Amino acid sequence: MSTGTPSAFARLSASAATRWTAAKPLLLALGIGLVAGPVISGMVGFQMRTSTAQTLVQNGIVEQQAIFCDNQARLENADPKALDWSARNTLARRFATLPPGGDRVDPDVARACADRLAR
Repeated sequence: MSTGTPSAFARLSASAATRWTAAKPLLLALGIGLVAGPVISGMVGFQMRTSTAQTLVQNGIVEQQAIFCDNQARLENADPKALDWSARNTLARRFATLPPGGDRVDPDVARACADRLAR
């Protein structure tokens, strides 16, 4: 082996150093993006927590049941706005049962139904 020719290990080492120098900024940007991406998108509002989604679904179900309760209550009392709060609440609680005609009253549905009856 001549003294002017680099060894295979030296060539491999120089080649690896050159490739690492070229790839280092890309890998650093990828690492930062993997960490910062979810944090930034969560702060901006592109992500939704499970509890938020469950709350939205629950609110939708309550509103649908309140519409049904409101319709049934208006069949019995054509002008529920004329009733005072207590009478409206009693009327709403009677139709806010699950299943309809049952004995278990959902307080959220009863409140939403009473609010709808006040309109």
